[in-house]
Amino acid sequence: MKNSAKPAIVAATLAASMMIAFTGTASAQCGGASWYALTSKTASGERMNPSAMTAAHRSLPFGTKLRVTNQKNGKSVIVRINDRGPFIKGRVLDLSKGAAQQIGFIKSGHTSVCMERQS
Repeated sequence: MKNSAKPAIVAATLAASMMIAFTGTASAQCGGASWYALTSKTASGERMNPSAMTAAHRSLPFGTKLRVTNQKNGKSVIVRINDRGPFIKGRVLDLSKGAAQQIGFIKSGHTSVCMERQS
C-alpha cells in the first residue's frame, strides 16, 4: 500500500469509530429525568405544550425522537426534543408533564430513565 493512502484510511477509520461511539452513547444514555409544565417559549422557538410528548435535552438536535423508558416500572414513551435542559446535576432529560404522566412519575417529580434514539 502506498504511504499516501494510509492517512486516508486512518481518517476513515477514525470517522467510522466516532460515528459508532456517538450512536452507541446516544442509544444507551441513562440518568435522571424530571418533568415541567410551563407554557413559555422553548429554546426551539415553539410554545411549550405541557400535554405534548416533548422533552428538553442539553445537546441533542431539536426534532430528535427518543424512546424514554422509566427504569422503575418499565413504561416507555416516544418524545421529541424541543427544548434545552435540564440544568440539574445527574439529570439527562426534562419531560413534558404529559410524557411524564405516560411513564408514571408525576407524583414523585423525578425518576431514573434510559433513552434511545428513534428513526
